[in-house]
Amino acid sequence: MTDTESLPVHLRRIDPTQNMRRFYMLAIQPTLFGGASVIRNWGRIGTNGQSMMQTFDRPDEAGDALSRLERSKRRRGYRDAI
Repeated sequence: MTDTESLPVHLRRIDPTQNMRRFYMLAIQPTLFGGASVIRNWGRIGTNGQSMMQTFDRPDEAGDALSRLERSKRRRGYRDAI
């Protein structure tokens, strides 16, 4: 896992025709036992949204999971937040 992979990923999906204003945030956080957790936060822009944490034994597994989630969200129309 490189330093660029550990940076949080902030994505947004805005579609005024559907009244859609969503955000999705992904981050990797180390655990106390040498593993890593993928932290997800999502919801409507302007709210706290929901959160989920998924823990992995190895940091590279967490990096792979983050990459898969990011690709999935980008396919669904999420773009980088500016």
